Amino acid sequence: MGSVAARAIVLLASTGLIWAVSLYGILLDPGMLYDLALLPRRADGLPGVIGMPFVHRSWAHLLANSGPLLVLGALVLFRGVRYYLAVTATIVLVGGLGVWFLGRDAAHIGSSGLVFGFAAFLVVRGLYERRPGSTVIALLVFIFYGSLIWGIVPQGDGTSWEAHLFGLLAGMAAARAAVALERPPGDDP
Repeated sequence: MGSVAARAIVLLASTGLIWAVSLYGILLDPGMLYDLALLPRRADGLPGVIGMPFVHRSWAHLLANSGPLLVLGALVLFRGVRYYLAVTATIVLVGGLGVWFLGRDAAHIGSSGLVFGFAAFLVVRGLYERRPGSTVIALLVFIFYGSLIWGIVPQGDGTSWEAHLFGLLAGMAAARAAVALERPPGDDP
């Protein structure tokens, strides 16, 4: 599983990378924010599947995503660094591809899709596993982050509700896959 220090380093490094890229874009190169944006159904927007979580349009946008990324990311990291990296990669890729294929014609940026993915992952994993620890985490995430669900409704303010929706769906799929992979052979649900 790895040590607590290794997990903390991975969490802080991944969040720090988001901060470094976002601050560079906000302070020094605003055009870079849109160079890394996800642009649906455009070949030049495909790198945004990976780039989107690393760029934020403002300090407020960056701060709004940072707290939930740290809290929810730490909860995913309870299972280990490889687990966290696999869940994160799944949410970013599957959620990003969902936005790329089906999102509206706009520049999608920010790590809120990953936040929605982590929240959905933790809740759905708790529902599938039904272990006391996972169930308590699922309940706490639902209590503290359940209102995120309203973020999948178009707000009319330019927020990428599509990133929220596809991040949530990717987190649900990642939870189902993780539980299925952890289940011993022959142990049907």
